[in-house]
Amino acid sequence: MAKEKLNVAEMTDADLVSNINSLELELQQMKFDHAVRGLGNPMEIRELRRNIARINTEMRAREVSGFTPAQLELRSKLRARRSRQK
Repeated sequence: MAKEKLNVAEMTDADLVSNINSLELELQQMKFDHAVRGLGNPMEIRELRRNIARINTEMRAREVSGFTPAQLELRSKLRARRSRQK
């Protein structure tokens, strides 16, 4: 049975921070357990990493949505400069 995807859009900022802290601790413990004795389903590590990435993405999107137009303009210039350097 497939697990339900984590719905981060409905979480508050405080929920996101507390959730990411607990997930990172769980990931660290899961990696340790996997190295020592192995896991029944090692794909759980991948799902946990993806949930952490989903939360980080949502947190960054909320941060960027709060930018002023001047900050957005500066961000666009920085991104353009980085892409030219590649």
